[in-house]
Amino acid sequence: QVQLVESGGGLVQAGGSLRLSCAASGRTDGGPALGWFRQAPGKEREFVAAISGSGSNTYYTDSVKGRFTISRDNAKNTVYLQMNSLKLEDTAVYYCAAAWALATTKARYNYWGQGTQVTVSP
Repeated sequence: QVQLVESGGGLVQAGGSLRLSCAASGRTDGGPALGWFRQAPGKEREFVAAISGSGSNTYYTDSVKGRFTISRDNAKNTVYLQMNSLKLEDTAVYYCAAAWALATTKARYNYWGQGTQVTVSP
C-alpha cells in the first residue's frame, strides 16, 4: 500500500504560480512512478504529468507543457508540481497518484491522494 497526501492548492490569479506537493508513505521502496491528474467540475479526471521512480523520465499533457514542471525528492518521498503561467482552465481538483510503472492513463495508477483544489481567478 502507498498513502499519498497532497498540499499546496489554493486561489491564484491568472498568470500566477502555485507549487503542489504530494508526500508518499508506505510501500515506497523501489520508487513508484508518481503522477498528477486533475478533474474540473463536470469533466473526466485527466492526466497532467508523471515522473518515473528515478526521476529521469517525465511526461506532460500538451496543455501544460512549458508551464508546469514535475519533480521528485526521493529522500523525502515527495513529488512536486510547479505550476506557472496559470490559466482559468487550470482550475480543478488536482490528485496525486502512484503506479508501479510510468504511465499516462489513470487506469494504470493504483493509489490516489484525496486531492487539492486549485482555483485560478481572472
